Amino acid sequence: MPTPTEPVAFPFSDPAGLDVEPELGRLRAGSGLCPVQLPYGGPGYLAVRHQDVKTLLSDRRFSRAASVGPDEPRLLPIVQRANLLIASDGPVHDRLRRLLAAAFTVRGVERLRPRAREIISDLLDTVEKQGGPADLMELFALPVPILMICELLGVPEPDRARFRALAESFLAAKLHQLTAEQIGAAGQELRRYLTDLVAGRHDEPSDDLLGSLVAEGDLSDEELVGIAVTILIAGHEVLADQLANFTYFLLTHPGHHRQLLDDPELIPAAVEEMLRYTPLGVSTGSPRRATEDVELGGTLVRSGEYVLPVMTAANRDDTVFAAADVVDFERPHNQHLGFGFGVHRCLGSALARLELQEAMQALLSRFPGLRLAVAPEDITWCTGGLVRGPHTLPVTWDA
Repeated sequence: MPTPTEPVAFPFSDPAGLDVEPELGRLRAGSGLCPVQLPYGGPGYLAVRHQDVKTLLSDRRFSRAASVGPDEPRLLPIVQRANLLIASDGPVHDRLRRLLAAAFTVRGVERLRPRAREIISDLLDTVEKQGGPADLMELFALPVPILMICELLGVPEPDRARFRALAESFLAAKLHQLTAEQIGAAGQELRRYLTDLVAGRHDEPSDDLLGSLVAEGDLSDEELVGIAVTILIAGHEVLADQLANFTYFLLTHPGHHRQLLDDPELIPAAVEEMLRYTPLGVSTGSPRRATEDVELGGTLVRSGEYVLPVMTAANRDDTVFAAADVVDFERPHNQHLGFGFGVHRCLGSALARLELQEAMQALLSRFPGLRLAVAPEDITWCTGGLVRGPHTLPVTWDA
């Protein structure tokens, strides 16, 4: 498709399952950036090529913090707060990231691997005891990341059911169908709980993430609550949908499923390839706003204009990935942008990899005969929000 010269409605379509909008591939082969209008906020451009997305995410002339506000192009009515780790720039962002970095290094998260295995095993015990058909979304994909976040933040065992309910209300798959007032109310209740949790760390020190940050004394309680909310946003529904998406992919691609059953050592590489191939976001990542005139991808972006990175399109760029539309669990040098790039690259990527690897390993080992309990076309998908995944994932297995 020729690159439009005036803003066009975006998203272009509601692709089924894990399909990618074909318009993105046609735009990637074109020239310049595509001007678009999202449901809320002002117009912006789409960056769809791998190099353009990397430049957008790493060039500090494109600001994340400056994007925040009512004019920010977005899918949902809620307006992002400017003081979060994912919506800040420069010294503010660098300071928060530096304070959190130690907890999210590969070495830092490895200490959670044994606990991750226990959590995943316990959840699969529940699935096995219930028997098929079972909803793997409800019984496995959703609870794995929220229970790991509880471990990270130090949410007490008696509070975890309440915390999960609050989190899933705030980050519900149908969030885009709620009013701004309902979304705000859910967020306020969650923040009240997290405020109480942070306050408790002043009275009773602990070695969890919040306890460590309180002990350092470099962050206000408001900043600590903001960090906890950011971790929840980035690590709950996103990971839940990826777990479900990966499982759906394997169960609808028997050759790849069999490949991992025969060679479980391929699982880490398979996770990387599925991060590249399976679309997570329904459409785009967080927009950036130009702080001066900048040329990007053959388009002059004027100061004050917005550009939205489309990682799904960048990850299918055949100038970077050979046979980009083909899944290859032995792909060398996988430079996918599934965790972003640059200063805002996902801080929790090591923890996300750990969870995905352990979950896939345990699921394939426990249920080698796992299969969908319905036809693939009968799976309904959450679309129109920030991430894509199945509403439910009914599965069964051979005894």
